[in-house]
Amino acid sequence: MKKQGGFTLIELVVVIVILGILAVTAAPRFLNLQSDARESSLQGLKGAMAGAGSIVYGKAAIEGKETISAGESTENITIAYGYPTATSAGIVAATQGLEDDAEWVYNEVAGTPNSLVATFAGVSAADITNKECYVEYKESENTTSTPEISVKADDC
Repeated sequence: MKKQGGFTLIELVVVIVILGILAVTAAPRFLNLQSDARESSLQGLKGAMAGAGSIVYGKAAIEGKETISAGESTENITIAYGYPTATSAGIVAATQGLEDDAEWVYNEVAGTPNSLVATFAGVSAADITNKECYVEYKESENTTSTPEISVKADDC
């Protein structure tokens, strides 16, 4: 009689249980990749805004406009205290790619200081702050302050 080789039912059940345990512990980590990618994109936008703001400030300082509170521009970018304003003619014009409505949407928020919020395309401008997944740019308030740029990524 020939001896048949194979797995017993108990061995198969043990392997299935082990695979189930691995799937339960690993699946949440893989499912969170989209959220991590969205947060990283927002961090990239924050960095782009900061870099653009610094370049504009450098040009404004060279032109002697870093102490003027409003009504000035440099390189067709409106400025307040040398930094881009929180408008489409300010930080949006200074930040490459932010004006692309296929990728980003933004909304100007009046206040003290004025601010601009931006998030991914597909969200209406009025609803940006309803979901905690956006970048906020608050313009400079005086000659000794810099713009405040923050990322809200709790609900990406």
